[in-house]
Amino acid sequence: MITESDIRQIKGLMSVGYDGEQRLFQNEPMSRHTSFGAGGPAEVFIDATGEELQRLVPFLREKAIPYIVIGAGSNLLVSDKGIPGVVICIGKWMMTSAIQDPCIEADSGCLLPVLSNMAADNELSGLEFAAGIPGSLGGAITMNAGAYGGEICDVIESVTVLDKSGGLIKMSPEECGFSYRHSIFLERDDLVITGARLRLEKRVGGKDEIKAKMRENMEKRKSSQPIEFRSAGSTFKRVDTGAGDAATDRRPAWQLVQEADCKGLSVGGAQVSEKHCGFVINKGDATATDIYSLIQTVRDRVREKSGIVLDCEVRFLGDFS
Repeated sequence: MITESDIRQIKGLMSVGYDGEQRLFQNEPMSRHTSFGAGGPAEVFIDATGEELQRLVPFLREKAIPYIVIGAGSNLLVSDKGIPGVVICIGKWMMTSAIQDPCIEADSGCLLPVLSNMAADNELSGLEFAAGIPGSLGGAITMNAGAYGGEICDVIESVTVLDKSGGLIKMSPEECGFSYRHSIFLERDDLVITGARLRLEKRVGGKDEIKAKMRENMEKRKSSQPIEFRSAGSTFKRVDTGAGDAATDRRPAWQLVQEADCKGLSVGGAQVSEKHCGFVINKGDATATDIYSLIQTVRDRVREKSGIVLDCEVRFLGDFS
């Protein structure tokens, strides 16, 4: 339980002068901060700047106050019971980006579609795959997000990270431990991604070609995915077949979900999409418990049908027991 004294000290570490906008909230519904649109309250929620992050993390660690750092919330399911401690959001105050041909330097709060458009406008290729991924750079690095044959690790030159002491360090792609939908940051809660340098390919006169590829990917997404509903994107990871670590070497999870007769399956307001059964969607009034229960039911049915245990791309925060 965070005390009023803790709150006062946390506020003392936060900057002033940001248009007077409130950036610390108590008992803040996480349904407002996740793409699923479900979940209980965060005990304390902070929309932080980069400078504040460097002060807050060492303080919270020293005080043994539990905390978690999130981005756009596009790959999270938060328990209806909420999250104790502090949720620090890397969002609108950490969205600075700059072109340094053929690279982009970007804060971890930058959204992938914005960065992919920025790259295209400057004749830089490599982020076409990210045009329709509704997440932040930090989240994409954490999960090694990818689509249509590309992954974020393909364009990472370095990642800037805040360590537990509040210092900033740069990590190479090798140090980040990238693999299919995985990085070291899923295992190291003492490291917080604050930004990255992306190395892209300069294509002089290639803007139209790059934009065309982005439109093609977006049309594929619109035609095949239930983007009209709230979700966290693909619910399950592709299945390892032993052929390799690349996404194309793995079996699509939706095939196993379909073979287990889970297409259209519902629990409360949650449903396995009838358009693409790799997605669990919120049809409008789903609770986090509905969504979690449906995901576990699908996993059980797939295991019974095929003997395969599906791994989730969605990250679960809080107590779902």
